[in-house]
Amino acid sequence: MLIVTKFKHLLSDKFIRNSGWMGVSELLHRISRLVTTVVLARIFTPYDYGLIAVVYTTWGFGNIFTFSSGVGSKIVQASENDLQAICNTSYWLNWILCGSIAAIQALLAYPIAKFYGSDKLILPLIALSLLYLIMPFFLVKEALIRRHNKLKIIAFAKGTSAMITNLITALFAILGMGVWAVVLGMFLAYPVKMIIYNKNQYWEPGKLFKLEKWQEVLNYGANILGISLLAQLRRNIDYLIVGRFLGVDALGIYFFAFNAGSGISNNVITAFTSSMFPYFCEVRHNIDLLKERFFNSVKKSSYVIVPLILLQSSLAPFYVPIIFGQKWVSAIPVLITICLSVLPIVVYQSTVHLLNSVNKIKFNLYWNLIFTGLFSLVLLAVVKYGILVVAISVLICQILNSIFAGWVIKHVFKSENLSGDRSFNNKPSN
Repeated sequence: MLIVTKFKHLLSDKFIRNSGWMGVSELLHRISRLVTTVVLARIFTPYDYGLIAVVYTTWGFGNIFTFSSGVGSKIVQASENDLQAICNTSYWLNWILCGSIAAIQALLAYPIAKFYGSDKLILPLIALSLLYLIMPFFLVKEALIRRHNKLKIIAFAKGTSAMITNLITALFAILGMGVWAVVLGMFLAYPVKMIIYNKNQYWEPGKLFKLEKWQEVLNYGANILGISLLAQLRRNIDYLIVGRFLGVDALGIYFFAFNAGSGISNNVITAFTSSMFPYFCEVRHNIDLLKERFFNSVKKSSYVIVPLILLQSSLAPFYVPIIFGQKWVSAIPVLITICLSVLPIVVYQSTVHLLNSVNKIKFNLYWNLIFTGLFSLVLLAVVKYGILVVAISVLICQILNSIFAGWVIKHVFKSENLSGDRSFNNKPSN
């Protein structure tokens, strides 16, 4: 009975419930992604994988510049009095930004293809740019759903669209469509996400074009954008460097190792940490509750993520040749190293949401500037030694994030941040 009582108490925790929904979503994503990864690994050559890496990298950078994460976070954090104005402004900003990014990516398709020496990239990159024009139809509603902590809907939308993307990609790859399998898989999934959000969240923009409080939205979002852009650069700078200096074939092996190695772990981390920002925002004015929520969230997340990463890395020599094929055996040491590099990310991502919730975004921005510069220099220095040394360097650099996370925890919860009622002094730091 005691175990049952504890289990019921655990399920009543809002963070666990939200993380649970996101976890189910990510589980479905990973199952379908595993099918896709196996199919692609069996069918595609390392060169094909290299082309896919370029497509995903380009899309990832463009997606950051749409400002969706920064604008969405401001909607989550906004006061009730300002909410409608901020939503309206965010809606029109989304159209301006997404339309601009669509045009820029289409124009850059040819130079990107020439940079990597493959004309096969031109038309897929142009086609993929059209996806940005779907995003403004649902971005504000997605942020409102997150603001109301209805993460079950977010989980359902992301899980469903991810499954559609992965399964269609696998099907088209079997049909011999090459890199177009990835592009068409994404194209057919985004409208599904839009329908789910529109069905579950009512909101309509004002009839007139207005940018009221645009400075407030952009000032907050600019810091998030800077952080997201630097994080995206770090996630992809090794692809850019490996592809440029070691060739598309080496990039394909390296991208496979990342995709098969850290994919599951990163998705589980996303499932837990994506629940943290609204969870922390609810109590951001009360230091005691915030501290309790922060450490409980990190502890509960680590209980799941750390054993998963250790298990996956230790079993890699056995499951890679069986599931993916003998041609990927050379990627196993890189895969194991990349798996282990995910471990420091758990605490780091938690502290990012902590800083954002208490309006201390610039601390994270400054660190990201320093860390990204150091990370890039290290990779440029070691790339000539091969992809395994690059992976080891990624692991070492990620450990530095743990040091920063420790500093953040001490800074946010130190006594100077407290007022007499154990609340934060709500004066913005930026």
